[in-house]
Amino acid sequence: MQKIIKYGFIILSFLIVNISSVNAQAGKKYIDKYKTLVASLSEEYGIPKSIITAISIVESGLGKSRNCKLLKNHFGIVGKNNLLKTKGIKSMFKQYKTDEDSFKDFCKIISRKKFYPKLKGNNDYKLWIEAMAKAGYSTKPKIWKKEILITIKHFKLASLDKEVKEDVTEN
Repeated sequence: MQKIIKYGFIILSFLIVNISSVNAQAGKKYIDKYKTLVASLSEEYGIPKSIITAISIVESGLGKSRNCKLLKNHFGIVGKNNLLKTKGIKSMFKQYKTDEDSFKDFCKIISRKKFYPKLKGNNDYKLWIEAMAKAGYSTKPKIWKKEILITIKHFKLASLDKEVKEDVTEN
C-alpha cells in the first residue's frame, strides 16, 4: 500500500511538473503581470515575493481557476460573495473587486498569524511554507507544501527574493 501511495505521489508530482512545463509561457505572463504588486506587498509586509507568487500561482491555477476568474480570488480565501445572486452559482470563496484586493487581503491575513512576527523580513521561503502549513493555511498541508515547493523551483521564484531594489540617489 505504501508503494502505491509513493508511486501515486511520484506520478502526481511528475504530472504537476509536466503541466507546469506546458504552462511555462502562461506562468511567465502571470508572474510578470503581478510582479510589481507582489514586490510592493513584499516590501510592505515582509513576506517573500516567492511565497506570495507561488501561492497565488497554485491557488489560482495561473489565474485560470474558476475562483480567480469569477471572484478575483487568487488565494482560495473563504468568505462572502454574490455569485448566487448574479450567476446562480453557490461558492464558499470570497469575492474581490480587483485582483490587487485579493493579493492585499492575503498579506493582511498572513500578517495576523502567530508565526508572522518571527518570520517578517526573512526571505527563507522554506521557513514560511513550514510555518504556514503548521498554522493550518491548507486543509492538506503535506500536499500543499509539495505543490508550493515544486512551483517555486519550477518558476525559479527564489530568485525574486534575491532581487535588490536599486537605490537611486540624486547628485
